[in-house]
Amino acid sequence: MSVEAFEGIRQPVQSYVDIWTPMFKQASESGLVPDFLLHWGHGAAMGSVLLSMGVIGAYMGWQIRLGNGEEVTPLTLGDTIREAHPKIIGGAFFFFLLGGQGGLVLLDTQGKTILESPHALTAALSVAALATQAVLPKLFATENGALARDAHAYLGTATMALLFAHLATGVNLGLSF
Repeated sequence: MSVEAFEGIRQPVQSYVDIWTPMFKQASESGLVPDFLLHWGHGAAMGSVLLSMGVIGAYMGWQIRLGNGEEVTPLTLGDTIREAHPKIIGGAFFFFLLGGQGGLVLLDTQGKTILESPHALTAALSVAALATQAVLPKLFATENGALARDAHAYLGTATMALLFAHLATGVNLGLSF
C-alpha cells in the first residue's frame, strides 16, 4: 500500500532510519536480540504507554472537565489531577514520538518498507492530534477559552479513539508478516 501523503518525506525518513537499522540487524544476526522482540517489541512498548499513561491521562482530563481537577488521588502522586494531567499526557506524547522512530527502524530491520501502511497513516494523524491537543490549553485563558476547553475535551476523546485505531492497525501490521 502506498500512502501518497508520505511521498515528500519518505526519502529523508528512510535516510534517518538507515542510520540505525545496521545496528539492529547486527544485534539480530548475533543472537543478541530475539526475532520475537524485534517483531513485537515496539508494539508491546507503545501499547503499554497507551494503556497506562494514555488511559490515565484521558481519565484525568475528563475528571478536570467534570469539576474534580483539584482532587489528589493515588494516580497523581501528590499533585492535583489538574497538575498531573499535562505531565502524564505530555510524557505519553514524548514516548510516542520516540517509539515511532523505533517502530520505523524495527520495521526496516525486518526488511519491510516504511510509511506504506494504515499504521503509518494513523501514526501521523495521532501525532497531529496530540500536537493540536498540546496547543489548545494556551487558549484557555483567552476570550474563547470555553470553546478551546470544549475542543480540547472532545478532541482528546477523539485522539484516544484514534490511538486505539492505531493500536489495531499495528496488531494487523504485525500479524501480516
